[in-house]
Amino acid sequence: MKLYNTLTRTKDDFKPRFDGKVSMYTCGPTVYHYAHIGNLRSYIMEDVLEKYFRYVGYDVKRVMNITDVGHLSSDGDTGDDKMLKGAKREHKTVMEIAKFYTDAFFSDCKKLNIKTPDVVEPATSCIDEFIRVISSLIKKGYAYEAGGNIYFDTSKLKKYYVFNDFTEEDLAVGVREGVEEDSNKRNKADFVLWFTKSKFDDQELKWESPWGLGYPGWHIECSCISMKNLGEYLDIHCGGIDNAFPHHTNEIAQSEAYLGHEWCNYWFHVHHLNTDSGKMSKSKGEFLTVSLLEEKGYDPLVYRFFCLQSHYRKSLVFSYENLDNAAVAYGKLVAKIAALLGEGGEVDKAAFDELKKRFTDAMDNDLNTALAVTAVYDVLKADTNGATKLALIKDFDRVLSLGLIEAAEKLAKNASPAEEELPEEIRILAEERKEARKAKNFALADEIRDKITAMGYVITETREGTKITRK
Repeated sequence: MKLYNTLTRTKDDFKPRFDGKVSMYTCGPTVYHYAHIGNLRSYIMEDVLEKYFRYVGYDVKRVMNITDVGHLSSDGDTGDDKMLKGAKREHKTVMEIAKFYTDAFFSDCKKLNIKTPDVVEPATSCIDEFIRVISSLIKKGYAYEAGGNIYFDTSKLKKYYVFNDFTEEDLAVGVREGVEEDSNKRNKADFVLWFTKSKFDDQELKWESPWGLGYPGWHIECSCISMKNLGEYLDIHCGGIDNAFPHHTNEIAQSEAYLGHEWCNYWFHVHHLNTDSGKMSKSKGEFLTVSLLEEKGYDPLVYRFFCLQSHYRKSLVFSYENLDNAAVAYGKLVAKIAALLGEGGEVDKAAFDELKKRFTDAMDNDLNTALAVTAVYDVLKADTNGATKLALIKDFDRVLSLGLIEAAEKLAKNASPAEEELPEEIRILAEERKEARKAKNFALADEIRDKITAMGYVITETREGTKITRK
């Protein structure tokens, strides 16, 4: 299996440190708001990677953090704590916000068939680990106290910018435009390991430390949670491409300074989901969540299918038109599979192995899910019996997790009984709603839905299309 390694900037043969075992770390959400579908693209692709590791026989231990403290509104250690902002926005405590949005995140993951990692660790449960590692970095000369905060000293490293080639001049000037200057830092690239009360007096969550009452910086969290659960060596670290710098860069710096050896061999970064106006974010335009897609009538697995049709290292452009195209393709795929159900016969092993190789070849080539989906279509077109085709689709879906067999069985079951005859007025409204959705006039579509509901009928959006039944 070859994977593109952001650290080496090449496709590398994936070889875990210990035979048969993979230690895998995923940067989890900062739980101050709902995850938007751009965030979830990364988790979908990381889920596919984990499932493919298991599919080919690896024993995987995957760890994910939950950031419930320490992530500021700028990744460059400036601004307010995101969790505090969420608490102020909703007039709740930080822990109430963390619980609500952690539950919401995993609810979205369930709808998208994303497996929960083996270990999910909130940052607030690891304060002792953060203090221990920061204390060690100070003793080793890699960290210093200034203005009440503890900073990592990047000048002590042979190389800081590991994911990109920068010059010494870049290092001197600073790491990113628009980051406020922190006069406490010895070098502009230095980053905070621990904040004290001297900086954020309104911070709700604080702990005693050797440096005063305070709380951890964001970057130290992932290093410590990974080392606590996966040990001194990590096979693969995953995240969105926007995490590569500064977050993952800082993780490598502090982890290797603490451990005294190389830490993680492979870095897997998923590229952005964009809209026509650029990178998707919580502060720009319509806040696109799984729940919003559901409200507009889309099955969450259609969004997963949409993501898998593109390579994870390519930026993907979201539009409702593109999602509609994915929904149509998904529906047709499910219908073709439904037509195979009930076919008898034995699985043809030779055909099975040949068609499976197309799937594994695609996945072994830097997790090419677009070609893996093509391998599903190849199965449907193949000159072999239905039993073999169904066995292959079920096998591939252990990785793709598109719910194909389940959706096909549901379609076949629902296709038999005749639907209740709807009144003419309801059918006309349903057609008007369909046209409004096609024209992307979702406000009108929602208005028509409310009319139909008021007349005593329920609209349900299913994988097989829109169903209207009497209450």
